[in-house]
Amino acid sequence: MRTTFAYAGAALAEIAGCFAFWAWLRLDRSALWLLPGLASLALFAWLLTLVDSMAAGRAYAAYGGVYIAASLAWLWLVEGMRPDRWDVIGATVCLAGAAIIIAAPRPPA
Repeated sequence: MRTTFAYAGAALAEIAGCFAFWAWLRLDRSALWLLPGLASLALFAWLLTLVDSMAAGRAYAAYGGVYIAASLAWLWLVEGMRPDRWDVIGATVCLAGAAIIIAAPRPPA
């Protein structure tokens, strides 16, 4: 359960942090958007350290699927653009892959 919350929080923090840069560079917002953006990206990095995995690369690989699904939720909830069926199918495939990576039975290190 801790891993689920760490991934969900990391996705929200990463997307929000990256969106702050997007807003500054693409939406003509103030450079002050970068301050909470940088804090959010630092929170993202910290949250990924809470994932129950013996290897950082494996935790990051599994996170990729979560990030894709969360990005589509951001697209819909924040940007007001509903994901199409191909977005949903792609995110589902990615989440299945993430689940396989993080939950596969492995011998103890």
